[in-house]
Amino acid sequence: MLGLLTVMVTVVHFLALAYIGLGGFLAWLWPRSFFVHVFFAAWGVAVNVFTLACPLTVAEDFLRQQRGLDPLPGGFNEYYIYGTLIPHSILPFVGVAALLLVAVSYVGLYVLWRHRVHESNAGHGHSVRLG
Repeated sequence: MLGLLTVMVTVVHFLALAYIGLGGFLAWLWPRSFFVHVFFAAWGVAVNVFTLACPLTVAEDFLRQQRGLDPLPGGFNEYYIYGTLIPHSILPFVGVAALLLVAVSYVGLYVLWRHRVHESNAGHGHSVRLG
């Protein structure tokens, strides 16, 4: 049972990383999810910049220890991603690309928001104002 829970936490961790990278695009369909994504994106940056403990890594390490295993050496990213999924030599490029991907999703969301506001006001004779 603990093994299954450990795997489930690992899967949720990968899904959270995917959401951090791509969740801004989901906000194009569900604009209110933008605020959830900002939290996840900020947390993802904070965990890597300030070396804060990620709660999912803490949970996985706890479950591993309950099974008599050592904690993940170096943490989730170091164990599963760096050098395994992404070669160390391109990590800086991937980091910049991930930040750009989030920025593009946010710019696209803003453009969609402006378009929707303009469309809804066009029928009422109102102009769009941002301040």
